[in-house]
Amino acid sequence: MILADAKILQSCAAEQNIPKLFLNMSEEIFDIVNERDEVIGQAPRKEVHARGLWHRAVHILVFNARGEVFLQKRSMLKDTAKGKWDSSTSGHVDSGEDYDATAVRELGEEIGLFVTQTPERLFKIEARKETGWEFCWIYRCTSEGPFVLHPEEIETGAWFTPEAVTKWVAENPREFASAFVFLWKLFLAHQD
Repeated sequence: MILADAKILQSCAAEQNIPKLFLNMSEEIFDIVNERDEVIGQAPRKEVHARGLWHRAVHILVFNARGEVFLQKRSMLKDTAKGKWDSSTSGHVDSGEDYDATAVRELGEEIGLFVTQTPERLFKIEARKETGWEFCWIYRCTSEGPFVLHPEEIETGAWFTPEAVTKWVAENPREFASAFVFLWKLFLAHQD
């Protein structure tokens, strides 16, 4: 039996537009980056998180025509921030992938929203403790749903007004993933 390298499988999947969640890979491989967000190596997901290595991720905020934002409650099967509320979709940038491609991929994988163009880039967050040492690009797009939530990724999801989210985050920040608490404050600052 021939075993394929995870990077080769990821590359083939990307070329064939096959979501990574349908591949039987032992572990995702991430690019490790320096303080300027330049790739300096690769490592498995578990090692990147265990050692606190700088890597890349995206967060996408999906708004509807009423101005409400869709938030997801992370599955209890996740390795971090289990059961916490988070961005509409978020995910790691795989080795060799760029931020924009990841944003498009994550929308499809997590909530079944397949888009033909990259969502609007809002701002970038430097790697820091609150993001789990991830450099993060924050995106925005518009959709009315309904969404098909990936059960291994998301427990549930709902629409909220930005005012309700702001109040909820202020009163109960522990109910949210730490990266979301940080990025929501920056999002609000960018709206002024």
